[in-house]
Amino acid sequence: MDKELEEKVVRSFFTKRIQDRVMFELFSAKKREDALHRLNHNYTKTLREEYMIEIPKPNSCADEIAKLLKLHGAGKECYTISWNKKIDGKELSLLTALEGAVGYGFPSLVVCIPNKLAYFEAEQGYGPPPRYILKREM
Repeated sequence: MDKELEEKVVRSFFTKRIQDRVMFELFSAKKREDALHRLNHNYTKTLREEYMIEIPKPNSCADEIAKLLKLHGAGKECYTISWNKKIDGKELSLLTALEGAVGYGFPSLVVCIPNKLAYFEAEQGYGPPPRYILKREM
């Protein structure tokens, strides 16, 4: 787990009123799941909507999402914050991270540029889960 990078992500993309609490939860082995749980149903109150760009459907192909992120400036490597323990808190290739996140059914953040660009997939409810690019001006 990269605390410095995760703090940049929280400061960049999470609403101000919960940033300190989310960081506390992310950095605690016992509470990390609580931070990820915030991204389930209430992600529009957790993430800053002004940076959310919904990916139009159909959007369940990791390879296509990787191409889209590269158009926005993503490189080959990324960092993940995810409900999926196999990819959570790891630096991975962009495609490997997306393959672990896309369609998993629970929230994931794939961080391409820590304070500028990320991919977010929400919890799956009925139908496909909401998927977004999180982007701040570069």
